[in-house]
Parts: sequence; structure tokens; C-alpha cells
Amino acid sequence: MYFGFKLFVDSIVFWNMSKIIFDNVCKTFDNDLQVLKGISLEIEQGESHIILGQSGCGKSVLMRCLLGFLNLTSGDILVDDISVKNKKQENQYIRKFSILFQGNALFDSMTILENVKFGLKQLKYSTKQCNEIAREKLNAVGLDDKIFDLYPAEISGGMQKRAALARAIAIEPEILLFDEPTSGLDPITGGIICKLLKETIQKLQITTITITHDLKVAAFLADRISILNDGVVAWSGQMSELEHCGVPFAENFLKASRAI
Repeated sequence: MYFGFKLFVDSIVFWNMSKIIFDNVCKTFDNDLQVLKGISLEIEQGESHIILGQSGCGKSVLMRCLLGFLNLTSGDILVDDISVKNKKQENQYIRKFSILFQGNALFDSMTILENVKFGLKQLKYSTKQCNEIAREKLNAVGLDDKIFDLYPAEISGGMQKRAALARAIAIEPEILLFDEPTSGLDPITGGIICKLLKETIQKLQITTITITHDLKVAAFLADRISILNDGVVAWSGQMSELEHCGVPFAENFLKASRAI
């Protein structure tokens, strides 16, 4: 299953990489609920960065701000010196991203092949190009031609995750966002998907941000991790440094995760 993927990634031309800067990012909602209270963080080009934290700490809100889905209350987010606030370069900014959603977000009414072609059609690729690229990417993530004309409900959760990854990389983004990439998968399938994601990150050498509560996933994928607490970055560094980082919340988060 991985043979075709390895052939593909060994022969590709690496895509562009992007640097991301969160500059004192704050977000307060209309009910005066302040979720982000000054997030400052730099994610280097080609880095695999993991965002950890308890439910409600601001992980998802931070990602929605990064994508421009939510307006910032204050601060700024820069991707290759383009601000998320810059409406004149909005298309150039958002074109840098692709997302592997937690629930895969495949369209139930479309076949697997049509799902992967969807983003390519929005970018005005020809019908021939859409078909060629979609088939190539599906094969690259270990999916056989036999499932291309099936619908999401007709394939397993692991296959759905692979199809969603194929769709995410089909448009050749500069930044990949992974939202709880192994959520809902059994341990064996989750491990296989995690390995596939790591190979994708390493071979394509693009900037990635992963939101996860799973410390094992974080340890496997991370170049660096950041732990959020109450709307700020409690600690950021390499996984090997976490256990003795000297930040009580971060060390307690590690201990609690191991106890589960």
C-alpha cells in the first residue's frame, strides 16, 4: 500500500514553504468572552508544529483566525509577510492553505474521485488535469482505483482519511493544517494514518500545523510543540524538553496525558 506513495514522494519537486508569525493575537467575541489573550508564536518554514491544550483553550479559534474565518480583535497574523488583515492579498493568502479536517469533511453526494477533484475545479484546472491529479494523489496515499467511484459511506474510516489527505495535497498548498487527524480511528488505523502523515510532511517539506489532544501523535509528528492555556502560549519547545520544562501547567498536562 505504501509502495506507490514512496514512488510518488521520491520523485516530486518540493513545494514552497511558508513561515507563520502570530503577533500578540487577541480574539474577544461579542459576549465579551476573551478566548485568545495575546498569542505570540513563530512557526518556521517546513516545520511540523503541534498545538496542544485542553478543550476550550483556544486551539480551534486560533486556527480559524489563521484562516481568516474570524476577524482578530487585535494583533496580527503574517504568512510570508502577508497579513491576514490584508484584503487586497486575501486570495494570495488563503491559497497557501489546505486542511485535513477532523471529520474528513468529504461530500457525501460525491464519489471519492469527485471529492479530490473539488478543490482543483475551484482553481480552474481542466477536466483532464483534474482527473489526472486526483487519481495520482489517491494512488499516492495508498488508495486503489477500485474505490474511486464509491461514495464516502461505502468505504472505511481509514480510507476516508486517506481520501481527505489526497484532497488536501491535491492543490499543492504551502501550509497543511491537520485537525485531530487520528480522531475516531482505531489504534491500528490511527497509527497507519499517523505514519502516512509523517511521510507526507517529510517528503513534501511543507509547513504543517497539527491540532491534537493525543500526546503520542504529537510526539510522533512534531518538530516543535506549543501548549495553550487560558488563551496564551503556556510553553513552546521540543517534545524531549517538555517533561522538565519548568512550567507547571505544561508538566502537569504531560502527566495527565500519560495517566489516561
